[in-house]
Amino acid sequence: MRCTYCVLLFTTLFLGTAMAATPDAEGFVPMFNGQDLSGWVLTNTPSATWTFQDNMLVCSGKPIGELRTERMYQNFVMELEWRHMVPRGNAGVFIWADDITARGVPFHRGIEVQVLENAYGNTQSHTTHGDIFPIHGATMTPINGRGGSRAFPTEERSNPSPEWNHYRITCQDGEISLAVNGKVVTQGKECSPRKGYICLESEGGIVHYRNVRIKELPDTPVDAAHVAIASRGYRSIYSGLDLAGWTGKEDSLNAWHANDWVLSCDGPQNRSDVTLETAEQFGDVGFVFDVRLKEDGKSLQFGLRDAAIDTSDAAISTHLEQTGRWNRFEGTLQGSRLSLTVNGREAFQNRAVEKLAERGAISISPSGPIELANIYVRELSATIK
Repeated sequence: MRCTYCVLLFTTLFLGTAMAATPDAEGFVPMFNGQDLSGWVLTNTPSATWTFQDNMLVCSGKPIGELRTERMYQNFVMELEWRHMVPRGNAGVFIWADDITARGVPFHRGIEVQVLENAYGNTQSHTTHGDIFPIHGATMTPINGRGGSRAFPTEERSNPSPEWNHYRITCQDGEISLAVNGKVVTQGKECSPRKGYICLESEGGIVHYRNVRIKELPDTPVDAAHVAIASRGYRSIYSGLDLAGWTGKEDSLNAWHANDWVLSCDGPQNRSDVTLETAEQFGDVGFVFDVRLKEDGKSLQFGLRDAAIDTSDAAISTHLEQTGRWNRFEGTLQGSRLSLTVNGREAFQNRAVEKLAERGAISISPSGPIELANIYVRELSATIK
């Protein structure tokens, strides 16, 4: 009886999954199952940001950040309904995005389809009726532009909170168009990237989404230069809501603040007084973190299994932006070898680290006021001795 039940249960679940993935008469499939975030990745927002209610996806707006698809898309038609639940609400749909967020911001490089509530207002630089624009290194030639890279809608068709709006986003060979409540009003061309992930944005206000669906169109040849960065397995270790997952002395914790997508420290008298550590232990690991030093002459030590990345190291400091600007650190620690790039430039490759533990915490030790963001890790299996 038990085996028969298991077979029946498996068959039911399998058929249910298969039916859910079967295109409808128009060729669309749902992008959410109405129960959980299957098929999506919590890039830099926690699960608490995204919940389901009455078959709607509810975005709390906190922290500012993104949710992205597990897989990339090139040519497709995407439809969704959205409504802001607060006046002046801000959100967006990112198209052809990278796997993680760009340096010093909580958003991906990609093409953004703006989702603004009407009370936000219309100006020469933006509207609340479906602007499209490239962001954080992406490029696009706008149709109906105003001298920049942003495409503006030809009509004002969006409804105010709490009314629903319908978007139909069509993407084909690097061209994008947006229909707002049944009519195409915004278009762009010559987009790069033109293959990548789709993201939904959390940006401060409560937003509801429903009937989110997609119809894939046949892929066409695309140059590698126009393909977004594919998933490297990174996951965020900072929630944007609190210090969950981090430990330290009581005084250390009091000095640190979860300021939405930014993790900030007031600045210590002694570095050891404000050292923050992960509760999780890591072995071989890849990492990304963004740092903004707030005062000249101050530094940061970022520790990985007792290996210290110190911003005062000459190999690192020569690549830093001036005080007050964001810097991106990316590298790997494999076995006893540490590699690092700073703002895309190599600081060192396979630097030997002595007396290194096999596993350990990640630690952050600033000598002055500092801000961090986009703290990601990925597990590595291969070890370099």
